[in-house]
Amino acid sequence: MTITITAFEHSPDGGMGLARDTRVRWALEELGLPYEVRPVSFAAMKEPAHLALHPFGQIPTYEEGDLALFESGAIIFHIATHHAGLLPDEANARARAVTWIFAALNTVEPPILELVTARILEGDKPWSKERMQLIVDRICQRMDQLSARLADAEWLDGTFNAGDLMMVSVLLRLRPSGVLNGFPSLAAYVARGEARPAYQRAFAAQLAFNRAGSA
Repeated sequence: MTITITAFEHSPDGGMGLARDTRVRWALEELGLPYEVRPVSFAAMKEPAHLALHPFGQIPTYEEGDLALFESGAIIFHIATHHAGLLPDEANARARAVTWIFAALNTVEPPILELVTARILEGDKPWSKERMQLIVDRICQRMDQLSARLADAEWLDGTFNAGDLMMVSVLLRLRPSGVLNGFPSLAAYVARGEARPAYQRAFAAQLAFNRAGSA
């Protein structure tokens, strides 16, 4: 059965890897699974056909046969649990990898997204400077904790797995702010993730997809 995911017809970042379909592409590339990408415009995202796949009108979605999923974390969890290669075989290590997926999405990503929202939607408010500093402080607290956990290890828990894939994807959203530069071990960790051939293929595919759409 063919796997089909959806992606922005024109990604707000121009295809530079920050849209969440990149995470799904990366997972599929790590496992060598073929897939197709269906572009969705911002208008189409709010239409009934897309809302039937994603009730909140966002991307990505995942379709395979009669299965339709939304939320990048759920999609990657599904891929990782149904195809060997992204989760360890040993039960405890597998559980820890899943924990890191949740940690990336529930603990690390929220303040990062809050900073993005504050910069884009609230940057012209008289209180935005103070608010953004509070958000940055919360992010730095998380980065301190994550950096301490990673220490000098290559990956979060042994070999690369879906937990690292998700965490690197989340941390990449910090790059435009420059916050990650203050945490050399985490910046190096992200660079290791980006250097993986599967990530390079996913990034190139998304960039080409957006350039083709723009053309």
